[in-house]
Formats: sequence, structure tokens, C-alpha cells
Amino acid sequence: MKELFQNVTDNLSFVLMFLAIIVALFAVAVLLEKLAQKKRGVKEPIFTTRKIAMTGMFSAIATILMLFEFPLPFAPNFYKLDFSELPILIGAFAFGPAIGVMMEFIKILLNLLTDGTTTAFVGEFANFVVGCSFIIPASAIYAFCKNKKGAIVSCIAGTLILTVFGTAFNAIYLLPAFSKLYGMPLDTILGMGVKVNPLVSEGSIISFVVACVAPLNLIKGAASSVVTLLIYKSISPIIKFGHNK
Repeated sequence: MKELFQNVTDNLSFVLMFLAIIVALFAVAVLLEKLAQKKRGVKEPIFTTRKIAMTGMFSAIATILMLFEFPLPFAPNFYKLDFSELPILIGAFAFGPAIGVMMEFIKILLNLLTDGTTTAFVGEFANFVVGCSFIIPASAIYAFCKNKKGAIVSCIAGTLILTVFGTAFNAIYLLPAFSKLYGMPLDTILGMGVKVNPLVSEGSIISFVVACVAPLNLIKGAASSVVTLLIYKSISPIIKFGHNK
């Protein structure tokens, strides 16, 4: 805890920016949820006792799932696959995109409290933003159209946005940030991709993210979507027991 506090102090400007982005994404999610409620002719509070309890439970499950990471043969070993977005997607389907953003935030907060940060919050920031790029569009579309077709469309859209955004975000921000953070030339990082993936060209960040990052995000989004589509209908009554909608 002392080390985490020291990291916050040392990186205060970045932490404040991180918090501002969290607030902004939450505001966008609330707006989308209110518009969806208006379209469906319903009105309900963003937070209820039931929603708060479920937010805590699903966030805890997501935090646990973050601990189980799997390396992939087509990407360097600092890219690993986890399924922490699965419980958050299920929770966001049940209670809306605003709750989804809160789950993403609590997941990151719990991870920081248990493991701290080794990336000066850069990795946690990336995990949150990329996770929201999947959860917000998927749950928002489903909030507008709560049927089987809406669920399928929302999952496809969320997975595609996650893949495109996550890939671009790595190329534009994350890889250069890690290069600066660790004092490692960007070409050295890209060279790690060349060693494990023949589709990566020497010194090409575009081929790196397309061949290594895009498939990882696609697998993550698709797997979370498929499982959600398979089990959501059967577990939804349990999740929303005592909840009106």
C-alpha cells in the first residue's frame, strides 16, 4: 500500500488524467443509458442497492480472472490473454453501460490494491480504456435493443470496436509509452514480435499491432461474447432478481 501511494505521488499528473478519463467515460455511458431508457419508454436510477451489490461481485470475479493470463504463440510474452471482460460484459448487459464502466474501474482498483503497479499506471490505464472500448458499445447497443438480435449485434460491434481501437491504441500510445517507461528502444520491442510472428516486419509498428495485438483483442472479445450469448439468458433472472428491468 505504501508503494502504491508513492507511485500515485510520483505520477500525480498521469493519475489525475486517468481519473478525468474515467469520469468522462462514465458520463458517456450514463448519457447512452438514459437515451436507451427514453427509447424503451422506461425510467430507472443508474444505481440501486441491487446494482451496487452486483457491481462489487462481478468486479471481484473479473479481478480474479485477471490473475489467469495465457501467453499466445503469435505475440511476445508481455501480451497475455485473460477473460476478465466476461463477467463485466454480463453485468453490463444486465444493468447497463454505466455499471459496466464502474466494474472496469473497480476491477483496476482492486488489482492495484492487491498487486500494485509495475508500469507507473500505464498498463492499468490501457486495460481500463481498452476494456471500456468493448463494454460501452456492446452494452449500450444492447440497452437500446434488448432481444436476441440486439445481443448478437452488440457483441459483434463491441468485439470489432475493441479490436480496432485496441490495435490503434497500442500503435499510437501504448508501445511508445512502454518504450519510454522502460528506456527500451521501440525497435527492440518490435523485434520481439519479429521473433515469434513471421507476419511482423522489422521495425514496422503497423505490422506488429496488426499481427500480434489485433488477433489477441479479437479472440478476447469473441470469447467473452460467445460465452455471454450462451449463458446470459439462463442466468439473467438470477442476476436481476428483485430488479425491475
